[in-house]
Amino acid sequence: MQRIDHNFQAMGGPCQIRLYSADAALGQRAIHAAVVEVERLEQKYSRYRNDSLTTRVNLSAGSGRTVTIDAETAGLLRYADTLWRESDGLFDLTAGILRRAWDFRSGVLPTQSAIEQLLPLIGWSKVTWDSTCVSLPEKGMELDFGGCVKEYACDSVVAVLRNIGIAHALVDLAGDIAVVGSQADGQPWLVGIRHPDKKHQAIAQIPLYQGGLASSGDYERCLKVDGRRYGHILNPNTGWPMDGLVAVTVLAQQCLVAGSSATLGMLMPQDAALSWLSELGLPWLAVDRHGQCYGSIASAD
Repeated sequence: MQRIDHNFQAMGGPCQIRLYSADAALGQRAIHAAVVEVERLEQKYSRYRNDSLTTRVNLSAGSGRTVTIDAETAGLLRYADTLWRESDGLFDLTAGILRRAWDFRSGVLPTQSAIEQLLPLIGWSKVTWDSTCVSLPEKGMELDFGGCVKEYACDSVVAVLRNIGIAHALVDLAGDIAVVGSQADGQPWLVGIRHPDKKHQAIAQIPLYQGGLASSGDYERCLKVDGRRYGHILNPNTGWPMDGLVAVTVLAQQCLVAGSSATLGMLMPQDAALSWLSELGLPWLAVDRHGQCYGSIASAD
């Protein structure tokens, strides 16, 4: 059984496919098919590409036109709608427009007036959509699939690998993880979870035999001003980061579920988040601003 590792850039960061195959040619075909699937989804949903579906939808905002969508996109919109309802509106695909005010590389906080100019353009309830089309009613509104498409891509790549005949693989798309079975020797895949305050230290090491794992935190993309860290996960009602947990990791059968659950945990006030995560029925780990850990996953501290 040969192990094949393939590293590449996609979805805004470093990615890796690691798999085992007794047939080297089959393994290479699987790697190629996996990368093609990631590229397909990035081309389709990236807001940074002029030819993406997302860009077509956003350019049509306020025009009265609808954009035709396929079953895959309708499924993502349906899932996002469920998250919006589950979170009382805190998970909102239209909130990505706040990046116009927040530049996390600048070291400078946005002005309140800059944020307030964008808030009227946020509101999932304003979006008209069904299984065949979607329409944004106001000029300047945008959809942003960044909160779910990377995790969805992990699950999609796992399905591609399984269909090709791969029984042991790990998919890492810029930190979101999904696996096909264990490693070839039956041992789990060991995934390190970064410590929020110590970049090169793991706060936990999690064994994975199946499913997906995703983490959400305020440390990857953030501003530090006057000793305070402002993370990139923003409240669509205020335009400012939530003052809650600093990191959440969730395990689930699907990386998409793990990722959205971790994000919802970050979007809620701390007490509400801890209560919600406890009732979720999935393994989880959360860290607060004082470094205290919570959840069913044991930390290394």
